[in-house]
Amino acid sequence: MKKYIISVVLIMQIVVPMKLYGQEADSTLTLLFAGDIMGHDMQIASAYDESTRSYSYDSVFKFIAPVIREADVAIGNLEVTLGGPPYKGYPAFSSPDALAVACRNSGFDILVTANNHSADRGGKGIARTIKVLDSLSIPHTGTWLSAEARDTLTPLMIRKKGFDIALLNYTYGTNGIVVPPPRVVSYIDTLRISADIKASRTKNAGLVIVFIHWGNEYDSLPSYAQKRTAAAVFRAGADIIIGSHPHVLQPMIASVDTCGLTRPVVWSMGNFISNQRQRRSDGGAIVKLELSKKENTISVAGGGFILTWVYTPTESGKRKFYVLPCSVFEDRPDFFQSSYNYETMKTFVKDSRRLLYDSNTGFNELINAGGWWIPVTR
Repeated sequence: MKKYIISVVLIMQIVVPMKLYGQEADSTLTLLFAGDIMGHDMQIASAYDESTRSYSYDSVFKFIAPVIREADVAIGNLEVTLGGPPYKGYPAFSSPDALAVACRNSGFDILVTANNHSADRGGKGIARTIKVLDSLSIPHTGTWLSAEARDTLTPLMIRKKGFDIALLNYTYGTNGIVVPPPRVVSYIDTLRISADIKASRTKNAGLVIVFIHWGNEYDSLPSYAQKRTAAAVFRAGADIIIGSHPHVLQPMIASVDTCGLTRPVVWSMGNFISNQRQRRSDGGAIVKLELSKKENTISVAGGGFILTWVYTPTESGKRKFYVLPCSVFEDRPDFFQSSYNYETMKTFVKDSRRLLYDSNTGFNELINAGGWWIPVTR
């Protein structure tokens, strides 16, 4: 592993109770965000057990689940439908319900569903995805059975440890597929976003998060359209923007002051789990935000990211998928099935650090050191 300089200030922000305006916070809350949860054909085949004729994805998350479970609230982008059989990957995704079960089992508390694949199985697929998530007691937002349901259920309110947080979710489109009424997919519309943010405040939201599906696929820097949209969303009153869709990492920025981070925006977290194996798309980053509350004021006291990579060894003649926290395994070449696997992960780590270390403001990498996730600087 390369040498790191541990940032003492950020350790104080991430590891111990943080301070707001120089005083101890009344309470803290950790949020975790993960990027694209996809379901390509090879992933579906890998999850199938011929002896039981059933699917299971639990092993996919076994190395990353402890990280997800540490957060008070973990939110992921479900970029497939649960539209039922026949199960299919790209270009019209429908994954087994077991994928959502494994997300819940690994520690995800909430899944967002507005993305360019929301309507891959038409209105029936939208409805079935919603019904499956409801049956699993997984809160979700971004798609609805009807306009009335959207108006009733928007925003999704997160109420935990004395924090009241609104979560909103939007997508740039649905790959040209027209969403059949009465089903609703939440599209990026700045007037609608502004109205939703105002509605969030009427429900006593102390913080508004906009989880948004946007940008150009495989571009490592945000587009002009992303920047223009982000500016409009912040003007409308959002506090945090979390981005997905490009399938590669893009920078994470925020204004930094003595109170922490202001207007943090994560342009893209890349792929959390997929079968995309080309350079830079074979992994992503988990983003962690530490919220602090003093009286009725909520601040983003600290932020960081954990690099993740999708490891795909062949075991017993079948391709397997594992999401790895990179810093845990980057000094363990013996863990990998081949030197090629290890070096490919190292390339992902090198590319990601070059981009994010040079472009981020307010977000440092979190590496695992003796069981603690420690923020570092170069």
